[in-house]
Amino acid sequence: MGSATSDPAASGSTTASGATAASGAVGLSGRKPLTDAAETGLKIVVVGGFGVGKTTLVRSVSEIRPLNTEEVMTQAGVGVDETGGVRSKTTTTVAFDFGRISLNDRMVLYLFGAPGQERFWFLWDRLFSGTLGAVVLVDTRRMDDSWYAIDRLEHHGTPFVVAVNRFDDDTARHSLDEIRLALALPEHVPLIDCDARVRTSGKNVLVTLVDHLYQLALAQESAS
Repeated sequence: MGSATSDPAASGSTTASGATAASGAVGLSGRKPLTDAAETGLKIVVVGGFGVGKTTLVRSVSEIRPLNTEEVMTQAGVGVDETGGVRSKTTTTVAFDFGRISLNDRMVLYLFGAPGQERFWFLWDRLFSGTLGAVVLVDTRRMDDSWYAIDRLEHHGTPFVVAVNRFDDDTARHSLDEIRLALALPEHVPLIDCDARVRTSGKNVLVTLVDHLYQLALAQESAS
């Protein structure tokens, strides 16, 4: 996304459902080992259109060296891959990205970034298997690319939040209310701004998702 880099030096903590998110998380230069006390692993999928910032988000928040399956885009993809609005992008994810971030000593999020190219969407349903929740990244310059992700998550009954990744050359600057209306998002679905390049912003997205999942669990428990 743009020419800026992620902010691995950014620190701080955010509380979500009684857990300190990514407390003590370190930058990519110093990997944080998984503690022996870790006993709960939560699978989270990051989805969205091509070039929306999924790989960047996973890379910026992961406390381990993220697994990337990016390959250089070639002439073979011309006429097949839709690159409108992201013509400067030269690589694409062909399987998935993987990263990890600890909420506390016992709870860990395992992050899976889904491929954005339409020809790889068949992989999404498999990635959704066993997923606790999802993040839908949105680029307001290409809003239509978000529909498939939202549709598949609703089809699977997977809770999700929507994060608007604000790009530097996005001159429209649509408000969150306008974006919610355009995407026909129900009021109960959290919608927030983010900058996928910045660690603290990415962590805030994940904390928002965990809070949302916690509130859904409480509501389900109260109804039973």
